[in-house]
Amino acid sequence: MEFAEAQLNNGLRIIAEVNDDAASMAAGFFVRTGGRDETPEIAGVSHFLEHMMFKGTQRRSPLDVNREFDEMGANYNAFTSEENTVYYGAVLPEFQTRLLDLLCDILRPALRQEDFDMEKNVIQEEIALYQDRPHYRVYEALMNRHFAGHPLGNSVLGSTESIAQLRRDDMQRYFDRRYSPGNVTVVGVGNLDFEAFVDKVGQMCSQWQPYDTTRELTQPGDSRRQATIADGKVTREHIGMMSPGPAAQDEARYAAELAAAIVGDQTGSRFYYALVEPAIADEAHLTYTPLDGTGAFLAFVSADTDRAPEAVRIARAELERFVENGPTDAELQAAKNKIASYATLKGELPMGRLTAVGFDWVYRHKYVPMPEQIDTLFAVTKQEVHELARSYDMTATTVLGLGPLESL
Repeated sequence: MEFAEAQLNNGLRIIAEVNDDAASMAAGFFVRTGGRDETPEIAGVSHFLEHMMFKGTQRRSPLDVNREFDEMGANYNAFTSEENTVYYGAVLPEFQTRLLDLLCDILRPALRQEDFDMEKNVIQEEIALYQDRPHYRVYEALMNRHFAGHPLGNSVLGSTESIAQLRRDDMQRYFDRRYSPGNVTVVGVGNLDFEAFVDKVGQMCSQWQPYDTTRELTQPGDSRRQATIADGKVTREHIGMMSPGPAAQDEARYAAELAAAIVGDQTGSRFYYALVEPAIADEAHLTYTPLDGTGAFLAFVSADTDRAPEAVRIARAELERFVENGPTDAELQAAKNKIASYATLKGELPMGRLTAVGFDWVYRHKYVPMPEQIDTLFAVTKQEVHELARSYDMTATTVLGLGPLESL
């Protein structure tokens, strides 16, 4: 594999991990914008705008956009998070130029009023749909409480009220600020012609006008608290637990990944053996989420109402034991093998490597080959994982329950 990079005069960065042995290629536009970059008046605009990107351009109708993706046989989609909006597609190498033409074009949408009005109804339906999903409700409410007063507590979808009040011109102003070329990275992975890749992106995007784009990077406060959302329509208790973690830019992220896998991997972890295997909970896992300037550990537990308080006590006890004693040698080795295997298997396809390469650049402005990342992971010591758990105090959790219980 070879890494290549280029930059247009307007600041748009183009990077690629070229693999001539791959059978496909993938390309994506990584826009450094999401829910944390919104104000309350335009809550949900990043996600709404993601939808609008597929609603046509000055050259293409909405039907044209979807038809062309289908004609190429593309695996394509987009997603919006608290920090990023990503548009991507994977195709056979002979469709490289056509895929780039389409992706570049939709990144400058027409934002027609009639399309905006119609899609607003779709967004409202999506918000209602997600309110029927306990996992999502717990996650959103937990983020809001854990990051209380910080932009990371913003809802990615927004609310029915904020979407109803959003105007097409509000979206256009947000687009003009956040979709500046200096805030966008174009990423290619797989069997691609990088010179032709750069030429096509330059042809399509060199006229994009740059604007100053900033992001608030203040640190969130300490928000340990416990609460419940009583809802008799939810039959089981769904519990989220969140504690601070290292930022995406911090080298301690490798130790954090290992700590999360040891404590809360979906199979063979401490949570699994303490909660799932003895049937105290039907689901119990913990993940590490690296973020821009900060990070978090997120645990999720689902249990019958009669056993939910016990499940929370056991989860807390497992976290306390891990912070006190750290991992065993066997646990650390198993976690390393799991993470390395997952990354390797996922990375066998260009589509699987796309986000890894893209976010390495978005967060750290650095390309790190997969073998080097795995070597770094395997070099993490037991003492480093233990120190990470103690220094970030994985017991310092914000806890939120959703279900029939009035309290946990």
